[in-house]
Amino acid sequence: MTHNPAGILEQGCAILDRVLRPHGFSREEIVAGKGSGGHFATTAYVNHDRKLEIHFRFSLGLVTYHLGLLSVGHDEYMKAVLGSKGGNKYPGFSNEPSDAFQDLAYDLENFAQSFLRGDSPEFSGYVTAAKKQSSLTGFARLANSES
Repeated sequence: MTHNPAGILEQGCAILDRVLRPHGFSREEIVAGKGSGGHFATTAYVNHDRKLEIHFRFSLGLVTYHLGLLSVGHDEYMKAVLGSKGGNKYPGFSNEPSDAFQDLAYDLENFAQSFLRGDSPEFSGYVTAAKKQSSLTGFARLANSES
């Protein structure tokens, strides 16, 4: 069986389209290639100054939110929105690639409204909180998450 990241990403985007298109996002062309880590594919959803960048290699990997000059990874964004208790579904632990896209779609619908609506001040607050949290040392981050 041939590993086809572009084909898998295309199928996954059909899941994400249902969440992102109603908010005015359009999808850029899928770009595929081969790097030192193997075959990969990437695309982005764009709506004016908002962009959701996604990458697929062996599974859905890097997911990055951009709003103007601000950017934050999915994990950091979800921790800023939800706190240490979490509740987000992506990343999950399934071997089925479509599950990762379903999980990301769930997180977008339920927890990423400031990004989807383009609410710059709210999104900026989450980015600031995420950067502050990621700058803490391991013990400080642990102590901060317990409060």
